[in-house]
Amino acid sequence: MSARRPAPARVRRRVRDVPLPLGGTRSAYDHVLAVVRRIPRGRVATYGQVAALAGHAHAPRLAGYALHALPAGTDVPWHRVVGAGGRLSLGRLSPDGAATQRLRLELEGVRFSGRGTVDLERCRWRAGLGAAAKRGRSARERPWPA
Repeated sequence: MSARRPAPARVRRRVRDVPLPLGGTRSAYDHVLAVVRRIPRGRVATYGQVAALAGHAHAPRLAGYALHALPAGTDVPWHRVVGAGGRLSLGRLSPDGAATQRLRLELEGVRFSGRGTVDLERCRWRAGLGAAAKRGRSARERPWPA
């Protein structure tokens, strides 16, 4: 009977670690927060859009987790990220947080519908789209769902 050797330890990279050009790593949260910082005043982006722009398509919860992990008093404009369809997702977690988010967005000129959702047709941030966005692309041509 031969002695069994232990299996070699597998080195697994965490999914959220992304190599940087200088040899370091940058977490997916850092990528998400970098995208959120680029959203201009008076514009909003959805969690799915932020995740896709951060390089993590099909992972909108990642954007939510990154924003939830922010410390109080941060300078990241977290209030500019909304749920699909323009919903204020904070309403379930914190009604006070949702009120703060709505107030901040209204102060920036973001319009809400009668149902309390953001008018995405008017206020969505169209990152990465140049002149085609200004001409008004159809829903089929947009890189994210309307």
